[in-house]
Amino acid sequence: MADNRDLDEVRADIDAVDLEIQTLLSRRAQCVLRVAEIKLAEARAAGGSIEDVVYYRPEREAQVLQRIMRRNEGPLADKTVAHIFREIMSACLALERPLQVAFLGPEGTFTHAAAIKHFGHAAICKPAGAIDAVFAQVESGQCDYGVVPVENSTEGMVSHTLDNFLDSPLKISGELELRISHHLLVSQETGAGDITLICAHQQALAQCRSWLDKHWPNVERRAVSSNGEAARLAAENVGVAAVAGDMAAELYGLVKSAEFIEDHADNTTRFLVIGREEVPPSGRDKTSIVVSSRNKPGALFALLEPFRRGEISLTRIDSRPSRTEKWAYVFFIEFEGHVRDDNIAAILAELEEQSIMLKTLGSYPRAVL
Repeated sequence: MADNRDLDEVRADIDAVDLEIQTLLSRRAQCVLRVAEIKLAEARAAGGSIEDVVYYRPEREAQVLQRIMRRNEGPLADKTVAHIFREIMSACLALERPLQVAFLGPEGTFTHAAAIKHFGHAAICKPAGAIDAVFAQVESGQCDYGVVPVENSTEGMVSHTLDNFLDSPLKISGELELRISHHLLVSQETGAGDITLICAHQQALAQCRSWLDKHWPNVERRAVSSNGEAARLAAENVGVAAVAGDMAAELYGLVKSAEFIEDHADNTTRFLVIGREEVPPSGRDKTSIVVSSRNKPGALFALLEPFRRGEISLTRIDSRPSRTEKWAYVFFIEFEGHVRDDNIAAILAELEEQSIMLKTLGSYPRAVL
């Protein structure tokens, strides 16, 4: 049917739709407040308190976002609509209790951006100076969840994150991927010809190595603790440039001397969300484990054979030196499924019989956004 409305009529329709959206948002928020009341009443009836109430449910949010994307009919893209609802859910959850989320800081890092992408802008994000500090803040209860990088598509695994899981009681609660776009950032006072030092995290420098070799071969490069720290140095020092992303540019008031300088256009980092509770099945899950077997021929094959027989898809396998035995290794294995699935439970029981150590790091919803 032809649309014969003029501009004023279309604008009037937009205003009417906006009013309807606002009314529905208020209705949704009221429902969320009622959920909070029910959960608190149930906790008190069981002899608990407000501290015992679990407001954030990772599997529930994953299911909601998956349904939103499945039923989207356009013209907005599926992920665009999901991002909008991500922020709606974040704002509504904050009415119950704002989440405290630790991330590898300082502000302006890609891990900061990942925390906001996963939890929304209503979450209270708190920077930590190191990956083990993120674990510590969640373990102590200072924060509800933490966000840490675990692997990059070009630079591989983040070994320090894997090492922290060996001793930590925390569980993986979720995962997400973030497209990494690096820019060469300078202060307003620094011209392109004034650059004498380029700072960034060592991984960012590695991800932009070819571009930097081509365009700035004779300028000193310095690895610092984070891209956020590099951005701070660039903001405070004329002649210093930072390799960092859009969030750092905005937070520190920097300008882009060059954009998208990463060597690989598909440069992506995967992050893990860590928490204290196990996550129930969402219907589309992954499980991560760490396992160590006796040092003998065919040991790794024996660990993987149950997955082959069970037709379970492995999504990641990596090794780290054992801390208890010289020249021995522990294996980080990631696969599709949830520990509550009967076939997964059977595989883990078989692995436990033939390994000297088996630790389940968590089952969690696969990345939605």
